[in-house]
This record gives sequence, C-alpha cells and structure tokens, in this order.
Amino acid sequence: MVRTPKIYIMEIINQKSAQRVDNQLLALTHASQLLTYVTGFGGLIVPLVIWLASKDSVHGMDEHGRSIVNFQLTLLLMLVISIPAILLFGLGLLGLLFVGVIGFILPIVNAVRAANGEAPSKFATINFI
Repeated sequence: MVRTPKIYIMEIINQKSAQRVDNQLLALTHASQLLTYVTGFGGLIVPLVIWLASKDSVHGMDEHGRSIVNFQLTLLLMLVISIPAILLFGLGLLGLLFVGVIGFILPIVNAVRAANGEAPSKFATINFI
C-alpha cells in the first residue's frame, strides 16, 4: 500500500493562499495603460506582460489583468468603428472623443480602486476573455 504524504496534499490545497497581496503592482498595472498617451503604444502590451508574468503569484491579478485586456480591446474596437463612422454625419468624432476621454480616466479610476483593494470598474467594457 502506497501512502501519499500529508504535507504534499496540504501544499496543493493551500496553493491559492500562497499568493501575495500586492495592491501597488495592481495599481501600476492599471496605470501602465496610460503609456499609450505618452509613447503612442504600450497601453496593451505592458499590462499584458505584467498580467501574464504575475497572475499566479499576486492575489487579484487575474481579475484585474482580464479587466485591463478586455478594456483595451474594447477601446481598440471602438476606435476601429469610429474612424469610418466619421463619414456618417460626424458621429465618429463623438466616438473618438469618448475613446480618448474614457481611455484616460478609467485607468486612473481603476488604479485607485486597485490600490484600495477593490474590484476594477468594468464601465463600457466588453468581456472578450
């Protein structure tokens, strides 16, 4: 009869509790979305890399990372739809204005929420993943 040591079973059960709480990293991940306004790119790539690198080791990173990626993909979709919509009585200009304002404000709001240990806001976000 082969017996499994109890220590290994407890490690498997308590693996989720081994995640560290790092609200500053969550807030930094949300704030890194603003790189798009500084460099012109990176608002999706940098948070994606941080999320993939630390989603298993930081408590709440998976939820916040999914929220960030979904938000950035939603902004990209709105941008792609708004550009040809400019020809429809200028409605695309309102869409571009909305993307610009929401793309700047919501990462700041979510960074503050993450620093306080709250769940991210999913305002105007389509769930892709």
